[in-house]
Amino acid sequence: MSLTTTTHLNFRGTARQALDFYRSVFGGTVHATTYAEVGMPADAPGADRIVFGQLDGDHGIRLMAYDIPGLDDPATTAGSTRRENGATLTDRAFFQSLRADTLPELEGYWEALAEGASVIEPLAASSWSPGFGMLTDRFGVTWVLDVAR
Repeated sequence: MSLTTTTHLNFRGTARQALDFYRSVFGGTVHATTYAEVGMPADAPGADRIVFGQLDGDHGIRLMAYDIPGLDDPATTAGSTRRENGATLTDRAFFQSLRADTLPELEGYWEALAEGASVIEPLAASSWSPGFGMLTDRFGVTWVLDVAR
């Protein structure tokens, strides 16, 4: 038997834009279904939003996303994260981790994800990795990036 996990990201009206952004970062193909396509009246508010979205990215990256019905404020995100005295302080339920085999590979993803992001910890060598950094991207997802030892 084989099991896999896939992060399912919940957005407030920006799922399509987020999936397109992640495709620009990770490559691959986006599949998206709107609420209207599964039976919501086409003229209903939010019918054009994403009820099922998935990025099948290059190198095995997969993300799912949808728009939470009725929530239209993309500026609202759940929680905040900061670094203080070498510790991560947060009230978020999860971070999205991205681990690469080499620093040059990680740097490319970092640069792409950092566009419009809030950097929590700049990408740099740490005591446990040749490269570690944290950021919250422009869609409110906090990423932890590092190089595998």
